[in-house]
Amino acid sequence: MLELILSDHNRRCLMCTRDGKCELQKLAIDFGIDELDYPGDKTGKLDNLSPSIVRDDSKCVLCKRCISVCKNVQSVSAIAMASRGRDSRVATYYDESLNDVNCTFCGQCVRVCPVGALKEKDNTKIVLEKLQDKNLFVIAQTAPAVRVALGEEFGMPIGTNVAGKMVASLRKLGFYKVFDTNTGADATIIEEAHEFIDRLQYNKTLPMITSCSPGWVRFLEQNYPELKPHLSTCKSPHQMFGAILKSYYAKKQGLDPSKIFLVSVMPCTAKKYEITRPEMHQTDENGNILNDVDLVITTRELAKLIKQEGIDFVNLEDEVFDNPIGEASGAGAIFGTAGGVMEAALRTVAETLTWKKLDKIEFNQVRGEEGVRRATVNIADKEIKVVVANGLGNARKILEEIKSGKADYQFVEIMACPGGCIMGGGQPICNATTLSTVDVRKLRAEAIYSVDEKSVIRCSHENPYLKEMYNEYLDNPGSKKAHELLHTN
Repeated sequence: MLELILSDHNRRCLMCTRDGKCELQKLAIDFGIDELDYPGDKTGKLDNLSPSIVRDDSKCVLCKRCISVCKNVQSVSAIAMASRGRDSRVATYYDESLNDVNCTFCGQCVRVCPVGALKEKDNTKIVLEKLQDKNLFVIAQTAPAVRVALGEEFGMPIGTNVAGKMVASLRKLGFYKVFDTNTGADATIIEEAHEFIDRLQYNKTLPMITSCSPGWVRFLEQNYPELKPHLSTCKSPHQMFGAILKSYYAKKQGLDPSKIFLVSVMPCTAKKYEITRPEMHQTDENGNILNDVDLVITTRELAKLIKQEGIDFVNLEDEVFDNPIGEASGAGAIFGTAGGVMEAALRTVAETLTWKKLDKIEFNQVRGEEGVRRATVNIADKEIKVVVANGLGNARKILEEIKSGKADYQFVEIMACPGGCIMGGGQPICNATTLSTVDVRKLRAEAIYSVDEKSVIRCSHENPYLKEMYNEYLDNPGSKKAHELLHTN
């Protein structure tokens, strides 16, 4: 059976992203297969039109894991089995590109594919080209979930926080500056918390739903467009960071924003799609239209770059993020796990409404591994009902409640990926054996919460750089200028 599967498989292993981590390759080694008697058919359709995901039928082994996660976990069903018998294959509706069907680009199909028939759109060559351009200031920003997973690509234990080595490796690659997206997360929370308070006090559209996950936003737009008014208008953290970087930061540093090329290192394949959305840009003082973010690479792509450049990652001396953007809060860090956005927002909502410091900073009510977690929190003598959902199948349940009028909560966090960003479609891939024996999500989440616990600043609104920015540039959260720069339609 294994020989027959291999006979139909494109065996250009050295050119495959899964070389060395392929489950089919391991089986062939385990069973001692070094030659085949069957000619087979190694051809298949290549779909690379999506900005996020490439699908190569010539590598597919018909295991149906991608179909299972897309249908049963994410409730999207963008792919399914087509034809019968010898002609069976995984296909989209009418054989269209993933770009033209209801795919949300969440990348969960990539995460479960055992052979590399699904992979992210690779942008590593573009990064290397831009780093060689002496006319550009090439800047990197990294999401909180990346630092607790990147080490796995270099044989380090799951959940190891490698922030210092990650920063050092990015500098060795040649980036002009290396910044922490957590500051963008802090900006998102400040704006989002004030938006929620405004909706709550003036009886505007509730419940308000977070808008940090682009796969989730695309899912809502495709399936529940009538519920779009419930979405927060805030851009996601890395988009906010880009907007700040190419306006306030550029002005303070005397840089031409059109010469800044910003690369986001993200745990998410959908972020590659997000930066192509027409609203994710700004206009500078000279009338030039600038992308908030110019390029996205995944955690896996960063690991690929580090290996290609011969950097000894494990033995690197730790380095710190560049200032002033590096002074982020622990609240920004917990964005990386499900419930983190909600908890960070509640911290700022509570201190804004009560005008005093929280005695207990953690909101354990919204932490946990459940796909849907409901809670009631008391803030300023108000009972606020919240719900946290991760995975699009669970998002659908919440949206059906809102659509039917049964929802009795005011604030909703939804993440496209089960477990949140730490289990994003761009994170290091764990094989089926590891996933069945190790709680990968728990280990990565514990590392994220540890970052928060060790932080001096644990509320987003206490970020000193953002305080300065609002005083000098944006006036107040929710101001007209803040909306122009940090929000969308």
